[in-house]
Amino acid sequence: MRGSITKTGNAHARRLLTEAAWNYRFPPRIGYQAQRRAEDLPQAIRDVAWKAQLRLSARFAVLKARGVHLNKVCVAVARELTGFVWAIASTQTRPERA
Repeated sequence: MRGSITKTGNAHARRLLTEAAWNYRFPPRIGYQAQRRAEDLPQAIRDVAWKAQLRLSARFAVLKARGVHLNKVCVAVARELTGFVWAIASTQTRPERA
């Protein structure tokens, strides 16, 4: 089921998601510093992150080309970004407590 980002929940998290979504205006790429930071991450997480880059950049372009207002495009991409954040968080295993 598709929905919007509601005003329920953490306002700071919503703002961070929408601020991050604005970066999907640009073509997908990974800068040098981001590549170096990602070297220590598991391959599964890097794969999900790259898939997110490709999908969300394309989604931003398609919605913008359809003439949707840019703020709505940004919120739609931010909502979809939450799914990728959840996917990365769910792939992480929690360390055992001693």
